[in-house]
Amino acid sequence: MTTLALLQLVSPALPVGAFSYSEGLEVLIQKGCLVDESDLQQWIEAELRRGALRLEAAALSPLRFQLQCWARGMTEIQEELISLDGWLLALRESAAMRAQQVQMGGALLELMNALDHPLPEAVVLAWPAAWAWACLSMGIPELEMIEGYLYGWVANQLSAAVRLVPLGPTTAQKIQQQLLPLISAQASVLRDQDPKMLWSGGVGAGLAQLAHAELYSRLFRS
Repeated sequence: MTTLALLQLVSPALPVGAFSYSEGLEVLIQKGCLVDESDLQQWIEAELRRGALRLEAAALSPLRFQLQCWARGMTEIQEELISLDGWLLALRESAAMRAQQVQMGGALLELMNALDHPLPEAVVLAWPAAWAWACLSMGIPELEMIEGYLYGWVANQLSAAVRLVPLGPTTAQKIQQQLLPLISAQASVLRDQDPKMLWSGGVGAGLAQLAHAELYSRLFRS
């Protein structure tokens, strides 16, 4: 049942609104920085290796531990949880990205509540912490939790690229398959990393996300 639970969380049908965001990809494509499948794959690989996504993935295990302690009645750990959640949000330079993280996190927590997995207390948590809570509640092991987080991000980027590049769905699936070893390797490494000892080299992504709200026309939400 573990694998099926993870499939439920990474499904495009998960009602959290991930499909409505491109996370700066729309800017890069409109400006001609990414023009074909090779450019797109290199961009996604760079984010997996050096982007802020890595810090969020590395924070999933600490977030899960804090949530587990909180669920067991250790209320004093709630402050640590809120602090780490806020630190991850602060890593995102764009207000639109911070709003996205909060919106998606809130939507996932609402879903978990509807599935009889409410938080011990109603608080606002961003996407990484909400993902950790969902995986904890559904019994998904830590490594699969991190793999699913990275896999879901890649899938959403490819979904956006299908509409923007344009990129055929078959090509998108080929890229997803080619990235599976990297996703798995990064998850294994990040599982044991302290997120606050890592660095983010996603300057280009941050600038693209900041510029998205200024586009004259756009398909995706800011």
